[in-house]
Amino acid sequence: MWQTYYTPTSIEKTLELLGQHNTGNHDMPARIIAGGTDLLVELQRGERQAHVLIDVTRIGGLDQITFSDDDDGKANGEMIHVGPMVTHNQALSSELLIERGYPLALACWRVGTPQLRNRGTIAGNLITASPANDTITALWALDARLTLQSTRGARTLSFSEFYHGVRRTALAPDEMVTDIAFPALRANQRGSFAKLALRRAHAIAVVNVAVLLTFGKDERMVTEARITMGSVAPTIVRATEAEAFLLGTPLDDEQIDRAAGLAIQSTACIDDVRSGGDYRRQALRVLIRRTLTALRDGTEREQFPPAPPKLWSTSNGHYPRVAGKTIRHQAEGPEPIECTVNGENVVVQGAGGKTLLAMLREDLALTGTKEGCGEGECGACTVWMDGIAVLACLIPAPRAHGAQIVTVEGLAYDDVLHPVQQAFIDEGAIQCGFCTPGFVMAGANMLEEIPDPTREQIVAGLTGNLCRCTGYYKIVRAIERTAQED
Repeated sequence: MWQTYYTPTSIEKTLELLGQHNTGNHDMPARIIAGGTDLLVELQRGERQAHVLIDVTRIGGLDQITFSDDDDGKANGEMIHVGPMVTHNQALSSELLIERGYPLALACWRVGTPQLRNRGTIAGNLITASPANDTITALWALDARLTLQSTRGARTLSFSEFYHGVRRTALAPDEMVTDIAFPALRANQRGSFAKLALRRAHAIAVVNVAVLLTFGKDERMVTEARITMGSVAPTIVRATEAEAFLLGTPLDDEQIDRAAGLAIQSTACIDDVRSGGDYRRQALRVLIRRTLTALRDGTEREQFPPAPPKLWSTSNGHYPRVAGKTIRHQAEGPEPIECTVNGENVVVQGAGGKTLLAMLREDLALTGTKEGCGEGECGACTVWMDGIAVLACLIPAPRAHGAQIVTVEGLAYDDVLHPVQQAFIDEGAIQCGFCTPGFVMAGANMLEEIPDPTREQIVAGLTGNLCRCTGYYKIVRAIERTAQED
């Protein structure tokens, strides 16, 4: 899939590599890889080619969410900055984002599954540039901007300047995103996000909506409005007529219904495999009406779950960084991948062009980790990387260099099964058994993070795992049983 895999330890080295490989005529230019939740799937399908991957996940300081009070003329200078390596789970765990950037925090909660949110980054979601990507809609409503940097310098673009169409952006081949910034919500502002998909979790949006309202002294009087709609056109659409209509009017049911009607007139909704245009229009109307009503009533934050499971075990959800020189692995080169697997130091050669899943199964004979889909859809390949639950099919094997990996074989200790494994046996939660390792790994990780989870937390923590035998009730019961016995 790739020939060379770099792990730089600084932005400067990353930009140098991009400039080196992406200037001039290159049929298969270098690509930055962070979460890899889109890129790895595209590479494996042959939809995209890249001879060189540059992994930026080990660079220190890029996974931070910070607040600045610089006077730049917007929102009294109060800005929130999201680093390019901030994952969706890190975002939805940020008190700053929940308080001052709520639409983005809620959108991150709606993305994918715990395992995908542990690797997928907000910046990657933005760069993929699908109009159905949830964080784009939320950040567009928040009036965000992107800072792009190369060896030629830096530039900052608004979202309308950055997005050119479906999977088309202004990002040059030698640039990387180094900052995502937006005005922090003020005391008189409320915002929210809503999404309709074909299932409740782990599904691409049929439509999504973000709304940001600024209220005057009368808390029902809107002085400024931003309404954005996703998955309806090649890029995100602003409902400008509805925004203008809301200004200076009391936010009652009649006005809300009228604004929702104006919003759906802003675009001729697309038809695709997920929905027809007419259905999208009606769904948009309902979502906008519900969101405006919740913002008026101050109930929008009831949609955000208390203590959502992230499958971080006892870690803080941040991957360890590396320092020193850039690490290079060739697809079939002599450079070894050195890591700790189930408590043992291992050295693997010739795996530089494989996924972590392939390395575990083919080179280390750890076949408990299963390949169900190879695309991050089923969770059968769930392992722990530095304590965090991830999908081995979507991680390049060189990313494991220097990491601590735990597979299902590593849960049992001294021939004694892990309590979750034993509970699966006692509750009859094992059916065909193919999905079982992934469920066990997710469940055991969740119980280390949340020792006494509610049923809702258990269900949420297992949304990244599919059972083809439909045995979810006994699986959930096995996790409950383990928590009760501990």
